Amino acid sequence: MAIKKIDKILSIILILTIITALAMVIYVIVTPKRGEEFTEFYILGTGGKAADYPTNLSIGEKGEVIVGVVNHEYEDVSYLFRAEIENRSIGEKGLQLVHNETLEFPFLFTAEEVGRKKLEFKLFKENITNESYRDLHLWLDINAL
Repeated sequence: MAIKKIDKILSIILILTIITALAMVIYVIVTPKRGEEFTEFYILGTGGKAADYPTNLSIGEKGEVIVGVVNHEYEDVSYLFRAEIENRSIGEKGLQLVHNETLEFPFLFTAEEVGRKKLEFKLFKENITNESYRDLHLWLDINAL
């Protein structure tokens, strides 16, 4: 009789353990996982590929790239895009993206000085403009006519 009582207790413990394990598995499956928080920031050539950038220009010639931003921050984010040559702003644009939103826009610039120039693309997050959140650059070779 004592063996039957022990078997009954062990059976109850086993059933409770199985129910608890099953509840934990269901919780893990149902609860969405929050991935890494980041922002994609990229530039493309006019063909929409990471190639054929306008890097060799003549004075006065216009160049164009496509700027892309993708928000993977799990929240709505305000960004400020700024382009600079030698720390001089040549254009900027405010952006507002919800989570998982992608925005691509053309950015046009004009070659103004002869020489090898660094065209910097900076992305600032949430109105923090003293330090950029993401940076990209293109080296431009600008020649006289």
